[in-house]
Amino acid sequence: MAFVPLHNHSDYSLLDGASQLPAMVERAVELGMPALALTDHGVMYGAIELLKLCTKAGIKPIIGNEMYVINGSLDDPNPPKKERRYHLVVLARNAVGYRNLVKLTSISHLRGMRGRGIFARACIDKATLKAHSEGLIVATACLGGEIPQAILRGRPEVAREVARWYQSVFGDDFYLEIQDHGGIEDRIVNTEIARIGEELGIELIATNDAHYLSVGDVEAHDALLCVLTGKLITDEKRLRYTGTEYIKSEAEMLQLFRDHLPDAVIQRLWPTPSGWPRRSTTTTSSAATRCHASRSPRAKRR
Repeated sequence: MAFVPLHNHSDYSLLDGASQLPAMVERAVELGMPALALTDHGVMYGAIELLKLCTKAGIKPIIGNEMYVINGSLDDPNPPKKERRYHLVVLARNAVGYRNLVKLTSISHLRGMRGRGIFARACIDKATLKAHSEGLIVATACLGGEIPQAILRGRPEVAREVARWYQSVFGDDFYLEIQDHGGIEDRIVNTEIARIGEELGIELIATNDAHYLSVGDVEAHDALLCVLTGKLITDEKRLRYTGTEYIKSEAEMLQLFRDHLPDAVIQRLWPTPSGWPRRSTTTTSSAATRCHASRSPRAKRR
């Protein structure tokens, strides 16, 4: 199985994702991808649409959600004003996982809202995540994930502690996620994540945190961010992306990580003569192969 993109946002990631689902599925088919995951920010609005479109196109839909996880409790009546909210990619592996994903998403919106205005987020705590962990695959997400954040704060021991917790809960369904958008922070995080994966025996997956379809959509997405933040395109101090957050082809993914990961890690990632990665790319494929939630996500009839 070819490379499978497991971290993708549609326009259901409101004012952050610019891709519409029909075009996303068309893009995946065009690139020869056998499956496509949808991981919008905190919501599952596109789940059924993804299922229908992918089924019609002959590729596997992988239903997911990029959740916000807190270390506190959802039941805390006075949560800290600056409570950290960490990103976590959560995918439904089977029908049980789909139901748990729906339940977690619902709980996050009913009990876990944190922040105000455009910065409000529907969060879940670790106790609730653990209670509904069956049938789910999780990955450490982007630089906003708890493990990348611990690494960037210079606390590698905390990163390992968090990795051990997720490994104890999800076992082989927990993956360390690496991304390469060209920034120094990616290089710092990827290097340490590779060490953690080796030390703890946790598989890596390579993703690209796609927020739009192709490199030709960079300017349109940049304008969308201005709408989100109330800024002008001409403003110098505003939120900007790197221009690489699109659905990349397998060939493009194979060119990443080579300029900052050690040779030993590269050999584990891309060991075969043809250049196909053994862990990052085929791990995305194996994760996709294990996902069968699309077979029966419907509620039972009464």
